[in-house]
Amino acid sequence: MSTDEEGEEEHLDNATFCPSCDDVCGHEILREKKVGDGADFMVRCHVCEDVHTVIFRPPAPTNIPFILTDGPNSHRVTLVVDADEDFVIGDVFEEDEMLWTIHQIEMKDETHASSATANNIARITALRTDMVRVKLTLTRGEQSTSDVIIVPQETTFTGSHQIEHNGQTWRIRAIHTGAGRTMRGTVKAPDIKRMYLHEPPRPEHFAPKTPRERRQAWKEGRLGFNPNPERPKDQIKKGVKPSPRHRSRKKKRN
Repeated sequence: MSTDEEGEEEHLDNATFCPSCDDVCGHEILREKKVGDGADFMVRCHVCEDVHTVIFRPPAPTNIPFILTDGPNSHRVTLVVDADEDFVIGDVFEEDEMLWTIHQIEMKDETHASSATANNIARITALRTDMVRVKLTLTRGEQSTSDVIIVPQETTFTGSHQIEHNGQTWRIRAIHTGAGRTMRGTVKAPDIKRMYLHEPPRPEHFAPKTPRERRQAWKEGRLGFNPNPERPKDQIKKGVKPSPRHRSRKKKRN
């Protein structure tokens, strides 16, 4: 692929460097000779028709130790890669049917780099990225305990919503991120530093406590069907008559 004078891309067949043109040009392959894992190609330039040989040899393999960290657990594996392969912090790769993100690159001279070629690398540290550990603080009454859940990285949590944990229902009281806390917002699992869970109110917490609340609950059907909601007798003190709903109007003076 090259770019012409008008800035449009031009497709080149078997593009490689031509020593006569001193540029990358398209070539015709005249002959191919296998040499080990590579090959020697006799090619003719489409521009100047110069015939020359292109030598292709695959890069030699090299071994790089990887420290793979999954939460509190780490293990070491040695991966075989091409010696000229580049590694960059933040790159994601697959190993043992799991995804990992490069977290640290240690060079052979004991320095650290944000990117490097394989033959200069002494060790790479990677963190599991397809699953995320979310720290929890669970509060019931005056007691609080800590726990951890492991969820897919695309999982989100929303403040004030309820979740199931260890067979119990909890309410997300707040979500702590590196920037602060949110009690209503939605946060992605990888961005959560800690999530605070409280025991949700019991059903009796929402039960009507005053005659007015009870009458409203009857009207809304939360206490069953009652076409003419009245104040329960057990809520009326003995010897006290409920005040009438409508007071009699005073007669006008002549």
